[in-house]
Amino acid sequence: MSTVGFIFDLDGVIVDTAKYHYLAWKKLANQLNFDFTKEHNELFKGVSRKRCLEILLNLAEVEATHEQFDRWMIEKNIDYLAYIEKMDESEILPDVPEVLEYLLKKNIPIALGSASKNARAILEKVNLLHYFNTIVDGTNVIKAKPDPEVFIIAANQLGVATNKCIVFEDAVAGIQAANAAEMISIGIGDAQILSEADYNFKDFTEMGTTFLEKLIA
Repeated sequence: MSTVGFIFDLDGVIVDTAKYHYLAWKKLANQLNFDFTKEHNELFKGVSRKRCLEILLNLAEVEATHEQFDRWMIEKNIDYLAYIEKMDESEILPDVPEVLEYLLKKNIPIALGSASKNARAILEKVNLLHYFNTIVDGTNVIKAKPDPEVFIIAANQLGVATNKCIVFEDAVAGIQAANAAEMISIGIGDAQILSEADYNFKDFTEMGTTFLEKLIA
């Protein structure tokens, strides 16, 4: 059994699907006569679809019946799925395959821990599914980040103690979830936004094998 495990978020860490979420939410916001900006979209990172819609309705000051709420959730997902249907390996963020390949050669167990219910489909589209020992996504969890449930399940499925897991995240809620699980948190993106992370990198091109060796050790 490995002494450490690596857990990756999906959106904004492995692939840039955040732009597709943004476009799908913006389309729905336009229907609600609300100008949805990229700044608003920051509130949605690492958050479940249901919670995102709640935030959007609050921002737009729109009241919805249960039927409208459910319909809008479905509509948003249909639009998002239409975008990701066209995804390929060009969508993978820089140096992600190199990091995964390095960990695979070291026999380090790797998990995905994502709020997305489309995680497996996306990994298949970009041809990265084979790197992951387990996938924990929105179909497996009840509590959304910053609750640590997704990462705790991933650690259990990897057979690695939670305090021996390393989490890569691009969202504040994800960093908070990793910290709550007493895992090592690594922020991928803006270090000021992800200031609660144990370590920060703009992207994986900044992260050398020496750093990975240090984590494994």
